[in-house]
Amino acid sequence: MAALTVVSLLIANGCGQNKAAPSTRGGGGAKTPVEVQIVQPRLLQNSISTTGTLLANENVQLRSEISGRVAGIYFEEGKRVKKGELLLKINDDDLQAQLKGKEVEEKQAADQESRQRKLREINVVSQEDYDRDLNALHLVQAQKEALLAQLAKTEVRAPFDGVIGLRHVSAGGYVTPSLEIAAIQDVDPMKVEFSAPEKHAQRIQPGTPVAIRVGDSREAYAGTVYAVEAMIDTGTRTITARARIPNPNGTLIPGSFARVEIALEELQQAIVVPSGAVIPRINDEIVYLCQNGSARLVPVTTGIRTDSGTQITQGLTPGDTLIVSGLLQLIDGRPVQITAITGN
Repeated sequence: MAALTVVSLLIANGCGQNKAAPSTRGGGGAKTPVEVQIVQPRLLQNSISTTGTLLANENVQLRSEISGRVAGIYFEEGKRVKKGELLLKINDDDLQAQLKGKEVEEKQAADQESRQRKLREINVVSQEDYDRDLNALHLVQAQKEALLAQLAKTEVRAPFDGVIGLRHVSAGGYVTPSLEIAAIQDVDPMKVEFSAPEKHAQRIQPGTPVAIRVGDSREAYAGTVYAVEAMIDTGTRTITARARIPNPNGTLIPGSFARVEIALEELQQAIVVPSGAVIPRINDEIVYLCQNGSARLVPVTTGIRTDSGTQITQGLTPGDTLIVSGLLQLIDGRPVQITAITGN
């Protein structure tokens, strides 16, 4: 109700014009009809837009460490798997046979070492003889551990929780370390990699908020920067950064093109006016205010520019009546008539 009263008074009184006052420079002819806006401080988000590429949080091509025939495949393409889950098994019959032999040798060496230790305690055998049997036991145990390590390499397990892609091997096939079995990706969270002009390098830091959109979707996904490249790309004069984006529903797909909006800073009490209300001149920029029924030219200093507005850092104060239309017909001191008050 109060806002309607202010609007009515401004339109009726022509910016508070005193009818008894003498006419100002510009003549007392017909008044120029104008629209105005009441200057009010508001939240301003300084942001820039760029493009980027979606990446999986983790992405690994699964390969066997050793060559051998595939004894079993234990995953389904396109399904989620847990860290440590067995995915593929290579035939290990020969290694299992060798392991049994080493277990027998280990038992024999352990028995011999035990007997020699007891004899050594009563000085029946020399320290040298005992050490020889002890070393023989340690050698067999080391050989057994080497076989166990080889056996572990016959199993391919998931390195982290993720989604398995398409497989490139079949049961009974022969695999080598150079053959890709499948790819596994962790897609929650996702990463987005993007570049920004070097002039913004100091403002893009870990923790900087970002929002992305993919494809034709208008849905925005929020995230934060977690890492920034340590140097400027000399070819493009840009800085590269990565941000993490939560993806609990799996709607974001690695490799997708993304539009990225980076929030550089937030100003709580910024004065922002329509860009069209700011008139550039050779040495400065100006706006027109409505004061006492006339247009008044005011030099201003501008700051951040967005798609819809321009920040004014000097020259305007809250409550000023800014003229936003009919600017081409205005000169300093020309009488004006307010026809409408637009929103801030």
